Amino acid sequence: MTAPTPHGAAPAAPQSVRADIWNLPNTLTMGRIVIIPVICLLIAAENPFAGTLAAILFGLAAFTDWLDGYIARKRNLVSLTGKFLDPLADKLLVMAVLVTMLPLDRVPSWFVAILLGRELAVNGLRALAAGEGMNMAADWGGKWKTAFQLVGLSCMMLHYEYVLHYGLFELTVRFNRVGFVLLLISMFFSLASGYSYFRGFLDHIARRATLNRT
Repeated sequence: MTAPTPHGAAPAAPQSVRADIWNLPNTLTMGRIVIIPVICLLIAAENPFAGTLAAILFGLAAFTDWLDGYIARKRNLVSLTGKFLDPLADKLLVMAVLVTMLPLDRVPSWFVAILLGRELAVNGLRALAAGEGMNMAADWGGKWKTAFQLVGLSCMMLHYEYVLHYGLFELTVRFNRVGFVLLLISMFFSLASGYSYFRGFLDHIARRATLNRT
């Protein structure tokens, strides 16, 4: 039995809920969301120094994506808030960067359209799967997609030509070309993992329908 609250006062949220929202993994995730506008402004500045700084911050944001998950599992801080915020932060980060690069002609519009369509379709499927009691965890294709995507976008932020000197030799590195190739590879894994999610969902529905008939 809980103690009555004073007349007219709203009941306080349980301490566990407040701690859940502001635990360390979720704080790192929210920090990742806060830094997105800074990265986009640096990309839009269109100069090598700002591009390098944007790539560094983007890499730091990607590292916190791994770090918050590691801390949550290690310290038993996995929460519903984190399960909602973490993928949201990832998608906001990637889509904001792509949309910022679009008017700068660093990525083609068809690439952004395909990626956005895939994300919307998979997110809708996840909502349907949750309603069916099915947990759609990221598969190997989704993980490879994320890896190539993060490295590819970092290269696209660097964008400019960099000349490396080795004694009498010079090596010109065009990060925009390297980045675009990596993004194309990430698109392949993105579509493959999307197909895998839809196939798994349909198989789940078919199995359940078979069980209901027996």
